[in-house]
Amino acid sequence: MGLAVDRLELGPIGTNTYVVRGSETAGEAVVVDPSGDAETIVGVLDARSARCAAILVTHGHFDHIVSLADLAAETGAPVYAPAVEEAVFADPSLFSIPGFTVKPAQPDNWLEGGETVVAAGISFAVTSVPGHSPGHLAYYADARLFSGDVLFAGSVGRTDFPGADWNVLQASIASLLDAYPPETVVYPGHGPETTLGAELQRNPFLGELRAARIAE
Repeated sequence: MGLAVDRLELGPIGTNTYVVRGSETAGEAVVVDPSGDAETIVGVLDARSARCAAILVTHGHFDHIVSLADLAAETGAPVYAPAVEEAVFADPSLFSIPGFTVKPAQPDNWLEGGETVVAAGISFAVTSVPGHSPGHLAYYADARLFSGDVLFAGSVGRTDFPGADWNVLQASIASLLDAYPPETVVYPGHGPETTLGAELQRNPFLGELRAARIAE
């Protein structure tokens, strides 16, 4: 049957927040990248009769953590986040936009990549994928990859932010292509889902990676 995934476009720039359950009837869920307001996310959890068992954060850019502090307080769910970006969670204004305030948050578990997070009966493999941000993480479970802002349908993460690096981002995407099969469904931080194979074939920003694999 596979995972049940609800995608919510929330917050000031339409960031994807995901409510992930082990099945359509599961009574627990994991929330990935809580943007928008906590009430909207809790409303989806209530509609699914699911308790929030954990909150996973891919990176500390403001739009991915808009409701993190409120959702953690309301649900009591443990928060997992990238250790490299600890300072951003303490002061979200480091990666915010003028006039938009995000509450500081204190994650319960700091991740570096290579760990496995088990929550709501789901096992998430944690992969370090820097480039868009210094400590960016991706979470893989049951042939689904929650990629944050590393890889999108037809695009990739921006590298004009402090701490971002184009070559590092390309290496991170290559590591995902090597680690997971092409049919892996990618749930990105913005826009619709895609697959790793589809992006390798046609993403205009992956031309070098395509050429390298053809040459192998």
